[in-house]
Amino acid sequence: MLDSYAPPQTEIGVTRLAGAIGAEITGVDAAGPLGDDVIARIRAALLEHKVVFLRDQRLDYARQVEFAQRFGELTKGHPIFAPPQEKPYLREIDSAQGTRANHWHTDLTFVDRPPALALLHAVVIPPVGGDTMWANAVAAYHALPTELRDLADRLRVVHSNDSDYTDATVVRDKLDYVSTIFETEHPAVRVHPETGERALVLGGFATRISGLSPQASRDVLRALQDYVTRPEHTVRWRWRVGDLAIWDNRATQHYAIYDYGTAHRRCERVTVSGDVPVGVDGRPAVVLRGDMSRYSGPDH
Repeated sequence: MLDSYAPPQTEIGVTRLAGAIGAEITGVDAAGPLGDDVIARIRAALLEHKVVFLRDQRLDYARQVEFAQRFGELTKGHPIFAPPQEKPYLREIDSAQGTRANHWHTDLTFVDRPPALALLHAVVIPPVGGDTMWANAVAAYHALPTELRDLADRLRVVHSNDSDYTDATVVRDKLDYVSTIFETEHPAVRVHPETGERALVLGGFATRISGLSPQASRDVLRALQDYVTRPEHTVRWRWRVGDLAIWDNRATQHYAIYDYGTAHRRCERVTVSGDVPVGVDGRPAVVLRGDMSRYSGPDH
């Protein structure tokens, strides 16, 4: 009787890219057979560095999905945009289709269960420009002065798809994007379900603070957000075709820089299901408007 197949041992390298966030992983072929130990190493690096990068990955849709599923159950591609035919888990980030995520944000915080992880594969990259930046929302929380940190621990923030992010990034079909409003009240500070770390939950979908006036909301959100996007809390990645970025959506924000004019930029994203964010006081996020069950319910 033949022994069951075991993938070959892989020598994995993890190289830090910046002081607070980001690492490059080498020695991994995401399209090939990988043992559980390799997936565990990648996950550990991801939890530590918040975003990791793998160069030269030969991934089609099926292989990207298969690799992503090693990290958990997948979500549908997007709660609003329809996926490509027969690719239910895919979200196309394509400049030719009017998609430009050039605004600091955490993915899909207007739903009650934002993705836990995201995996973005570079398919077409401009000859110049098109970098992406990530920011460490855990480091930002710890950088807050004590008084501001104590305030943030108690705040609740409303996130909506009708937001500054939408105004800045949805070039086409904006009316379709906001035809159904989704709003969720999240804690301003969530407790990470795996690491126990505290992270700010802000970004472009954050529209107001519960219980504060519009002006006070803007002022407080701006003050907190400034700590997230401080240069010392960020890393910038210069893409090459085939690159794969994996980030912890529970602990980061990101910004895809639109500095490539009419050149074409296309990446393909799949996401791993997340849980309902829980604040320092134990209170979970609460849906205010919109039926999110088709995206984040039990049948997603």
